[in-house]
Amino acid sequence: NYPSENLGTRSRFGVPDKVPHSASAKAVWKAELHKSSSPETRILILIITPPADTPIGVYKLSARHKDMEKKLANLSVLFNPWIPDDWVFMPNEAERQEYVMNEQGIIYRGGGSFISPMSWDFGQFEKDMVKICMKLLDKNIKHWLNPADDVSARCNPIYVSRVVSAMINSADEGGVLMGNWGNDFSGGLAPTHWSGSYVILKKWYESYYQPVKFGQCWVFAGVMCSVMRLLGIPCRVVTNFQSAHDTNKNLTIDTYFDSKGVKKKESSDSIWNFHVWVEGWMKRPDLAKDGKYDGWQVVDPTPQERSEDIFCCGPTSLVAILNGETDLKYDVPFVFAEVNADSVYWLDKSDGSKVKIFTDTKTVGQNISTKSVGSNKIMDITDTYKHKEGTAKERNVFKYAIDKIENGTMLPRNIGGSAARVMSEALELNDETHPIERTPGSLPQSELLIRLEEVSKPEKGKDVNLKLIVSSDSNIPRTFSINISVQRMTYTGQPTGNIQTEVMEQKLLPGKDLTIPILVPFSTYHKYMIHSQTMSITAIITDLRNKENVYLASNRVVLTNPPISITVSGESRVKQEMTAEMVFMNPVNETLGNCILTLSGCGLLIGEEKTELPNLLPNNRVRVKIVFVPHKIGERTLLVNFSCTAFRDIKTSCTVNIKP
Repeated sequence: NYPSENLGTRSRFGVPDKVPHSASAKAVWKAELHKSSSPETRILILIITPPADTPIGVYKLSARHKDMEKKLANLSVLFNPWIPDDWVFMPNEAERQEYVMNEQGIIYRGGGSFISPMSWDFGQFEKDMVKICMKLLDKNIKHWLNPADDVSARCNPIYVSRVVSAMINSADEGGVLMGNWGNDFSGGLAPTHWSGSYVILKKWYESYYQPVKFGQCWVFAGVMCSVMRLLGIPCRVVTNFQSAHDTNKNLTIDTYFDSKGVKKKESSDSIWNFHVWVEGWMKRPDLAKDGKYDGWQVVDPTPQERSEDIFCCGPTSLVAILNGETDLKYDVPFVFAEVNADSVYWLDKSDGSKVKIFTDTKTVGQNISTKSVGSNKIMDITDTYKHKEGTAKERNVFKYAIDKIENGTMLPRNIGGSAARVMSEALELNDETHPIERTPGSLPQSELLIRLEEVSKPEKGKDVNLKLIVSSDSNIPRTFSINISVQRMTYTGQPTGNIQTEVMEQKLLPGKDLTIPILVPFSTYHKYMIHSQTMSITAIITDLRNKENVYLASNRVVLTNPPISITVSGESRVKQEMTAEMVFMNPVNETLGNCILTLSGCGLLIGEEKTELPNLLPNNRVRVKIVFVPHKIGERTLLVNFSCTAFRDIKTSCTVNIKP
């Protein structure tokens, strides 16, 4: 609404180009006469080119000849990763096809060594996506404050990615998705329901920009990736397992347990099972003119804390994270902590005192993963974020980062007060035993090795079986008091329910292992775990001969969903009927009610297609056939979501190649 040559949002050009320009005009377009033009036939074909620094957005194109002027079209200008002058230029064609053009992808969830792939429909080329994404840019708070400057700044992918990061969440006014990390999803849909971005963005657009309910980190990231790809910024979704949330910028995550092994809500710091963000590809001349910080940048739309008074994060250079350069913008300290923070575990004694049990320098930031280029294989990119754990290089970078935080200057980052703020952590089942570390002021430790092991694969609908194994090189018998606690955890690591506790005395004999079975029956955990996949198993072991000797083992169990299958039959051609068949077996000894099947897939269906199913009796199988008609060619993914009273949002997918 405020076009200006000086701001690059208005351009006058001609053939031949004798149009006078302002001396300070930016982003001047050009026009060339196409070689097939024929003035004699009164038809001119013009090649019109916006320069690489043109602000993205919608333009009105009009033409003037002699004293006649006419509007010709509205043009949408995007970033262009195919041309070297653009800040988002990506030289590899296979990567451009993956990170800009691919409408399907995979988002990884789970915990630690358990990694679960989930198909996601980005749908960036679906109907009205240009309108939706341009409106998203116009709804940002900077546009309200100064629309002319905001639109002019859209020539810069650094600026645009920060705007998109803020607009995907609704923690500030006008955003797309409302976060919810609780158990009550009334008034909306649980974050686990979603399988793609387009349905969410379309719902926001058609509701006149009311936030869609509800999202969590992988949903925020999936939606942001769709918008970035549509705008022309190469983008990929990345998952960090054992992701730290460091609210006080000391690169340390403190976790407290009571004497029964129950985790307490003492600290706003946390470690998540996993956290999902996106990386955008762009130059960073604001950090260095030599291109040192160019390339992948972390941008995180999950509303965790404020950056420049807005809930957004990044773009954060991966090179800066790798080198611990926490004095650089944007938000390097926060992202560095997500992949590098140390974990400190404390015993909260009954007299109110707190005693450090051990410090873990290796767990945070594991298996950082994204989808491979041109295939559905997982790609581990941990080495682009951090040096190998335990090496001198890794510790030196950590110390350098802390020094920069304590003595350097940084962009301020404040804990926010929004209701959508995340205050949570997550862990995982980790079969490795943490070495107990002797530190000043910690409890004296004698030689004791403790580990928790799975007996069988933990699956919802089945009993969970583990065993606690205690061993020692002591040559005398030792008697221990053992407290075992099982808690429900959100994937962000917050304890939200005590499932069961056990207290016992056991004797460890010289030269022998003490093995204690841990059984968590389905009937006991079921009501706690309907909306959760993670439980925490913690053992506090006290030496009864010397009660100052206290030991801790704490692991997270991520439950898998029972299996569901999908097959597709019929000729895979545009506008030809195909049939999808879903099969699910009820694994529990109760009738499943409120059974709903949801199918979606860009190019295969329009939006989501929901089918209500009859109640499913114990140990019975449901088989459902659904007919659909593909409307786009190419490799397409059909996504399936099944929910009922006992299980929420069990997902599967299959890929079909649609021919013309």
